Amino acid sequence: MIRPKNIADIMGGRAILGKPIRSVRDLERTISRGLPKRALRLTAERVYPAAGDARRVMFRIVPEATFKRRTRLSPLESERTERLARVIAAAEYAWNDRADAREWLTTPHPELGRRTPLESGMTELGARQVEEILDRLFHGIPA
Repeated sequence: MIRPKNIADIMGGRAILGKPIRSVRDLERTISRGLPKRALRLTAERVYPAAGDARRVMFRIVPEATFKRRTRLSPLESERTERLARVIAAAEYAWNDRADAREWLTTPHPELGRRTPLESGMTELGARQVEEILDRLFHGIPA
C-alpha cells in the first residue's frame, strides 16, 4: 500500500518538506501551502538521474523561467509534483525495486497508447490509469 510517507519521501521527506508526513491530511496541507521547488527536482531526479532528462520533466510542470525565479511551487504545481511522486511510489511498490520501477516508468506501454507511464502520469486521469495498471500487475490480474 502506498502511504503518504512514501510519497513525501520521494519529494525529499522531512528535510525538504519541513515536517514529517504521516497522513493524507498532512500531505494535503503541505501541498496546499506550496512545496519547495527542491521537491520537484528530487521527484524528477528519482526517475531521471541525468540532469537534462530531469529538467525536461520539471519544466513540463513549471516553466523554466518561473522555476528559476521562485523558491516555492504554487499549489497547482505542488499537486502536479505530488501526483508524479505518487505514480513513482506506486511503481516502486509494485516492482519492489527502484531500478525496475524506473525502467517501467520510462518505457512506452501499450495500454497507455504507447506513451510512457511517466508521461501518462502528468494528468490526473493518466495517473489513475497508471495506478490501475500497477495494481493489476501487483495482484497478478491479467490485462
